[in-house]
Amino acid sequence: MRVSLPVTLNGSARRAEEGLSLAVFAAMVLLALGEVAARTVGGRSIPGSIVLVQHLTLWVTLLGAALAARSDRLLALSTPYFLPSTCRGPVRIFASAIGAGVSAALCGASADLVRIERAAGGVVAWGVPSWVAMTILPAGFAVITGRIIWHAADTTRGRLLAAAGLALPVIFGLHQAPADTRALMPSLVAIAAATACGMPVFAAMGGAALLFFWGDGTPANAVPGEAYRLTTSPMLPAIPLFALGGYLLAEGGASRRLTRLFTALFSWMPGGLAFVATLVLAFFTPLTGASGVTILSMGGVLLPILVGARYAESTAIGLVTVSGSIGLLFFPSLPVFLYAFYANVPFERLFVAGLLPGVLLVLVVAGWAAGQGWLRGAVRTRFEPRESASAVWEAKWDLALPALVLGGVIAGTSTLVEAAAFTVLYALVFECFVHRTLSLSKDVPRVVVECATLIGGFMIILGVALGFTNFLVIAEIPTRALEWTQARIESPIVFLLALNVFLILVGALMDIYSAIVIVVPLILPLASAYGVNPVHLAVIFLSNMELGYLMPPMGENLFLSSYRFKQPLLRIYRFTLPYTAMLLVAVLLITYLPWLSLSLLAALDRHGYLTP
Repeated sequence: MRVSLPVTLNGSARRAEEGLSLAVFAAMVLLALGEVAARTVGGRSIPGSIVLVQHLTLWVTLLGAALAARSDRLLALSTPYFLPSTCRGPVRIFASAIGAGVSAALCGASADLVRIERAAGGVVAWGVPSWVAMTILPAGFAVITGRIIWHAADTTRGRLLAAAGLALPVIFGLHQAPADTRALMPSLVAIAAATACGMPVFAAMGGAALLFFWGDGTPANAVPGEAYRLTTSPMLPAIPLFALGGYLLAEGGASRRLTRLFTALFSWMPGGLAFVATLVLAFFTPLTGASGVTILSMGGVLLPILVGARYAESTAIGLVTVSGSIGLLFFPSLPVFLYAFYANVPFERLFVAGLLPGVLLVLVVAGWAAGQGWLRGAVRTRFEPRESASAVWEAKWDLALPALVLGGVIAGTSTLVEAAAFTVLYALVFECFVHRTLSLSKDVPRVVVECATLIGGFMIILGVALGFTNFLVIAEIPTRALEWTQARIESPIVFLLALNVFLILVGALMDIYSAIVIVVPLILPLASAYGVNPVHLAVIFLSNMELGYLMPPMGENLFLSSYRFKQPLLRIYRFTLPYTAMLLVAVLLITYLPWLSLSLLAALDRHGYLTP
């Protein structure tokens, strides 16, 4: 009994954590759909329903971050992989100690925020006190802190060393103004070093925010207070809901149906199988919201097919690696929604603007691979009208979803959050009851947990980054950056070239979600000063991030491909280099030819289909 009891408790705790995540997602979907039903049937909305959905987004964020911490999947830089294996252990303990200290400080600051809100006696809706809705902040950060320490090492000694970081909030006295600010700069250097050593990005952002506010004499509870602002966004709940809908479609076999469709339509062409693989991967990436997931999940399926059709292994591995990186401009890509939220740009305009550039990237990648396949005599299949018609019929519901969702939002019959909730319902109905590829009781909970893990991993960064970016605004950092840039760069063309170089480096070093919350507030005023259209800037940013995923030596997808295909990293560099070079040319065209992004948008505006 002494041995099995902790295991049972651990299993019960895991099930409770996963069940709570499932319940929160279900409540968000039901509240949003109930709002649509009430408005349609009774002509009135449900008071407080949207406010509750917004607060549940905060719960999804912290619960998901705790799940990501449980599986050691909090977003972090991949630089430790370049270190000798003998150094990785101590480096990880150091990064974990700093990360645990920051997370513990955020936990304490959140508890202080809950105490203040409880005294104020505010109410969210339906009689739910505001402080109750806020309790997920200290609870979530407490769990994350413990899990950072647990994953710091495999030994008790290593975990105890990491736990020493819990003393940092006490040493700094983050709840009061400093008596001496000389410790500020060394502390920021330590945060930067820990980030380079693999500390989670949310801890880097949160730690910097805590230190800046501490040095300014602002209470530490300002940082979780800014995170609580997530509940004020009417658009943000759409991100986890669209992610869940995409995950359900992906797990339910949408990729198989699309593979069959594209194979039937294009595999008769010379090099047609390369177009099939590129299209499948480019369309699969927006469903999951992460290009790395595409490589890991679909790479093992498509690579043997390509090699079996006499494509060179180097061409096939390069194609799968690169194609998993180029779909982020297509609906319902999470980075597009997040960028729209952070840059205050209508999301539907971003998807329209990204359509032609996204197609260009697909054609460049598929064209190169198709040419290589044609030179090697890759196998082609006959075009079968009956099979094509059957494939179109099987994939009809997958093809109809984007039109239904975007059509409803553009026509004004549903809000973005309601459309996202409809996407979840649509995916559930068709995957569980029409296609019957998912079990409602067995598969759906697993998919929800996986989706929550992804969502929490990047939205926790967004939450703490609000405090960091708020301080940057107060300190007038964007204004100073603008003045510095304008003093050295006069030509808009030179500015765009410098922006390309900068963004490719950012994409090679940082995941796209972290880059959006950190970089976008800095480049928006710069681009505006040089006359760059804000929608065009979004397309430039996202396409450069896609290229950065593939840029040696640090591109994230290069590591994932090396891991998935069990190839040395240098070989992956060589396999992807031709694609990367061609994508670089395409990204430069996207940057310097704004009509690629804006022509279709202008045509729709002329006919009144979109709101400028």
